[in-house]
Amino acid sequence: MENKNFIIIAVVVVIIAVLGVIFATGVLNSDDGVKITQTTPFKTEFMEGSFSGNVSLVNDTEEFMHSYEDKENKITYNISTVDDSKALMDIYYVQGIMHPEKRSFNGQEWNIYFTQAVQGNDTNSSDIMNIVICQAQGEKQGYIIYMIIDAKSKVNATLNTYGESYTNFVEPLLNSITLKESKNVPKINDEFGLTEEQFAEQMDLIKQFKAGNTSAIQQQEEATA
Repeated sequence: MENKNFIIIAVVVVIIAVLGVIFATGVLNSDDGVKITQTTPFKTEFMEGSFSGNVSLVNDTEEFMHSYEDKENKITYNISTVDDSKALMDIYYVQGIMHPEKRSFNGQEWNIYFTQAVQGNDTNSSDIMNIVICQAQGEKQGYIIYMIIDAKSKVNATLNTYGESYTNFVEPLLNSITLKESKNVPKINDEFGLTEEQFAEQMDLIKQFKAGNTSAIQQQEEATA
């Protein structure tokens, strides 16, 4: 297998920005930190609900990937769907994103992950983004919400379910969500530019990694170098 197939191991969250505005008023008060004075409803083919705060649509050029921005609180939301979101989280596991908090909203089980990333391309930068990933798998498709909190955000981004980012933003969002089945859902192997067979091979390596054989991926990379 060519080395390019191992792109599956390097997962990057990409934030895209283009113009667009959609918002509605409401009232939601925070006990501490940021005061939330409105909510913003959103609706896509595969998901609908409401964000806390004044949130604008910034990109919907792809049918199954939408990006929204809360400029005041410096938060970006990317929402998407693929056929197998569980496989995606298994890939993230290799990157150290593991041990999710599990919560149920409206009868749907959600896995909630907390992680961080350097802002921009400077690996020596002290600007750290806090990221909350919410993942749910339905019968026919999976759903993913990325909440990306800018390093300069005034939101308290404590990396657990007790922090302001979760209690005042994530939890109300998940509680408002309605998930919908859609047609022609993107296949996870296509998202990584792999055939189904190639993707299955990569997932087998990840399965070995999760089982404790942490050298499995490195050995395969060396064998195909």
